[in-house]
Amino acid sequence: MDGVTDYACRHIFKKYGQPDLLFTEFVNVEGLCLGAAGNLMPHFDYDPSQQPIIAQIFGNTPEYFYLATLLVAELGFVGVDLNMGCPARTVAQSGSGAALIGQPKLAQAIVKAAQQAIQDFANGKTLADCDDVNPKLTRALAAQREFWQLAPAKHQLLPVSVKTRIGLDGNELKTWLPYLIELNPARISLHGRSLKQAYSGYADWQALAQASEMIKTANPAIEFFANGDVADYEMAQQRAAQVKADGILIGRASFGNPFIFLPQAEREKIATPAKFFDLAIDHAQTFESHNLKRGRNKFFSMRKHLAWYIKGIPGAAQLRSQLVRSNSASEVKAILENWSFDETI
Repeated sequence: MDGVTDYACRHIFKKYGQPDLLFTEFVNVEGLCLGAAGNLMPHFDYDPSQQPIIAQIFGNTPEYFYLATLLVAELGFVGVDLNMGCPARTVAQSGSGAALIGQPKLAQAIVKAAQQAIQDFANGKTLADCDDVNPKLTRALAAQREFWQLAPAKHQLLPVSVKTRIGLDGNELKTWLPYLIELNPARISLHGRSLKQAYSGYADWQALAQASEMIKTANPAIEFFANGDVADYEMAQQRAAQVKADGILIGRASFGNPFIFLPQAEREKIATPAKFFDLAIDHAQTFESHNLKRGRNKFFSMRKHLAWYIKGIPGAAQLRSQLVRSNSASEVKAILENWSFDETI
């Protein structure tokens, strides 16, 4: 999720929760292709421990999706995910994210562009072979590969998936979903809310069951992932069985708690207040170390994670007031190591 699941966050998720699949924050294809690639490229940071990881992109210009898809294929991701579900006002008002539900023909053109890029990549094409690519994009690609010492990516077919919602204003699956199914993406991930709902109310799991039936009836080879209000591993298993999903995506419930990806028996052994303190310190140190390597250290964006880690701990309000003013990993470590709490509470 934008502004949350950056390199350091994904590192912590994988280290402590071991989710089966990770996605990057979404990256704007217009920004990548029109000159901001150098600033946006860190969103594609990952190390081998985070594999399998899929690059997530968004926008509304098919030709830029083509170039961005070639880019992420060269970066060694295991797939590309096209975001057509973000409800953020700034994204939707630009005609991107969930707003594409109202522009199904444009949405199809975007999927086709990404699929063509993958086909061309599998046949040996790279960004360097494109005549219309901004030099800043090719330079950013070269810098990214050098920074991470990436080996040349194998030219092969990669899955193109779509992440979206059930409609603009309510359940519009009958008129929206067929446009996606027609193009046979590798996976369709659906959040059980409309664009209008954003994150209010509750996810509509009856609609998600309907979507599952529509997809599997049309083409059983298309994977279906469901999303919305899933709190932990057990609920994910229940919901997957309920709607016959191939997978479940978990977003907000994971904030400050990577243990939710683990079965309850494992969670109960390790999810103590002291362990959450260790997580917060590890996350802060990973965040700071990585960002310093990148030549930047906007530590203020780490503070929201610190607040999430201590949620529910006795005295959390007082502790939070200290953590949200911290400016370094060493400050976080000092605050937490000097904090006294009763783990039996």
